[in-house]
Amino acid sequence: MSQRRLYHIGFGHKDLGATPPTTALLCGDPERARRIAMETDGVKCLATLSENRGLHSYLCQNTEGRKFVAATSGMGAPSLSIVVNELVAVGIRTIIRVGTSGGIGQEVKAGDLVISSAALCRQGAALDIAPAEFPAAADPYVTVALTKAAKKLGIAAHLGVTASVDTFYEGQERSDSANPHLLRCLHGISEEYRQLKILNYEMEAGTLFKMGLVYGFAAGCVCAVLAERLVAESVDLAVKQQAERDAVRVALGALQDLGS
Repeated sequence: MSQRRLYHIGFGHKDLGATPPTTALLCGDPERARRIAMETDGVKCLATLSENRGLHSYLCQNTEGRKFVAATSGMGAPSLSIVVNELVAVGIRTIIRVGTSGGIGQEVKAGDLVISSAALCRQGAALDIAPAEFPAAADPYVTVALTKAAKKLGIAAHLGVTASVDTFYEGQERSDSANPHLLRCLHGISEEYRQLKILNYEMEAGTLFKMGLVYGFAAGCVCAVLAERLVAESVDLAVKQQAERDAVRVALGALQDLGS
């Protein structure tokens, strides 16, 4: 457990107080981490831990008095791998990714949530953690807690497998971008994944899950669905705000169920 301030996250174990938290809610977007800490009902921000390198981190407390860290992972698995390594070094033992994603499953609609039980992990960073064939599975207790929280709150949530890929455009079969010329192996991949019952695309969960299994911490993931990828490539901004709030509510509900 590191007493020094870690190079990237900008804080150490001593900054977490006499009764330090062991749980973190991890967001790709630093503004989402800030909103969890500063603008969410039932959450009190006890301290801004760091805003080093845009990796914003806040010490928070829920209405039951349970402390947790709201932190930023940055975009993509390489950045997440750095942040997660350092969070574990300061004593974090449960990490829930609160993210955004694009829906693949036919039943997955914009505004819904996806709770990932496992990930198809097509990520280079994960290969430095474990071999490609090593499973990318979420912690079952965290996954059940997220599912129960969504049901209790009446929020539409789908449980299943997520596709974690390294790129937002090519890797998610987006051709409406600066590079419309996708590799042959990527043409039709979204439909192929749908046939495999994969629910959504995102860019971090697979590496997070492998790190959890290798490092020995509990990892989970809940993502807001901002686009229906078999219908359109663009993000539906009209549903973004509410869907993100729903994902945060579910993550906070899971913390209550998981206990201290």
